[in-house]
Amino acid sequence: MATTISTPAAPPRDIKAALKEAGFAALVTFGLCIPIIAWGTRQNMENVLVLDQRWEAVAWAVAIVFVGRLLVVLRQQGKAERKSLVRFLPHGTFAFFQRHSGFFSALGLGFLITFPLIAIMLTGWGGALKWIDNFGVQILIYVMLGWGLNIVVGLAGLLDLGYVAFYAVGAYSYALLAKNFGLSFWLLLPLSGILAAFWGMLLGFPVLRLRGDYLAIVTLAFGEIIRLVLINWVDFSNGYAGISGIPRPSFFGIPFNASDEGFAAVFGLEFSPLYRTIFLYYLILALALLTAFVSLRLRRLPVGRAWEALREDEIACRSLGINTTNTKLTAFSIGAMFGGFAGAFFSARQGFISPESFVFMESAMVLAIVVLGGMGSLWGCAIAATAMIGGTELLRELDWLKAIFGNDFDPTKYRMLIFGLAMVVIMIWKPRGLISTREPTAFLKEKKAISSDMVQEGHG
Repeated sequence: MATTISTPAAPPRDIKAALKEAGFAALVTFGLCIPIIAWGTRQNMENVLVLDQRWEAVAWAVAIVFVGRLLVVLRQQGKAERKSLVRFLPHGTFAFFQRHSGFFSALGLGFLITFPLIAIMLTGWGGALKWIDNFGVQILIYVMLGWGLNIVVGLAGLLDLGYVAFYAVGAYSYALLAKNFGLSFWLLLPLSGILAAFWGMLLGFPVLRLRGDYLAIVTLAFGEIIRLVLINWVDFSNGYAGISGIPRPSFFGIPFNASDEGFAAVFGLEFSPLYRTIFLYYLILALALLTAFVSLRLRRLPVGRAWEALREDEIACRSLGINTTNTKLTAFSIGAMFGGFAGAFFSARQGFISPESFVFMESAMVLAIVVLGGMGSLWGCAIAATAMIGGTELLRELDWLKAIFGNDFDPTKYRMLIFGLAMVVIMIWKPRGLISTREPTAFLKEKKAISSDMVQEGHG
């Protein structure tokens, strides 16, 4: 329920200055659009490159930037008025959710456990397959990756742009060992995590003295090195062709196929691919909950407190006698281990992997989930992953827009545009992330949430 709050009068807005700044932004946009949007290339029937003019798209881009910048400037000029008009959430709303976090966690867990049943009841057996796989399984994979990277970035404060490398190590470890040696998924799952943790330690040693942007550059290079090795070492990874025919996980030795020894036949059910999808959903749900449980427990251990001390101030951390070398290595290795678990699951789920599945964009996506959700917050990562991954999947359901914009309109082509716009909006509205407060693992006399304004820039 909205409540009105009285405030002093706001300063008058300078419309002329706002129009001037918006016009300059539109002019810059027009200059940038000329080489990028104004002309599109295509090949005609004679295999000749043809340039198509797209000045209408340029006009739309310039108009959107002009109006958007004008509104932003007017909003900044009327700050006092804006803050005082309406409070849409009553005071203490976030504190209420924090006090009852256990109840809401149980409520969310109950929804996740019953999600396949809800999907089946609402859409039937045929429609539930898409919702459980594309939304449930896909979102949980990125939730797990976000929670794994949260250990490195959110808790230890080490900016890692090459997290996809550990994801790839886990995926290729499972694919190669399962296909060439016929080992079980349940044996290779922890082994893939151990191998990824080993590579995390190898990455940790060269970057012990690096921080900030320099650390980000080195980790980015590490992720690209792994990808290029997978592309060029054809005898090992089959290069761009990838690895196909990867064995799928079974239900205690019972495969999910249509044979007489399959899951449906053993339990007297009609064969359906939905059984395997439901099994994979609960499997990734268990792995994600394991990641969350380990993260919460580690935060309360001395190593978790050392990560937080390292994040806040490395010099002060050293002055307290904390071994920063071991602290960084444990953060890299444990975060990489959960990336390896997710990679092994991804490989088993897809049945085919290639280096194109582990490009830098995947690292950027996972890092965006951690930053936008609020570094150090498990709830924030889960909400950001649901919004980003689920939102992009929802674009596939907007085919009805073709009736408005024409049959050539494809909403999925605007995925990255919407993603970038959402990041800009979040950075303006909540620069510290969706969950911008955190609770310390150690407190004196009274337990309080720490506001994002009380910590260093970039460590909210």
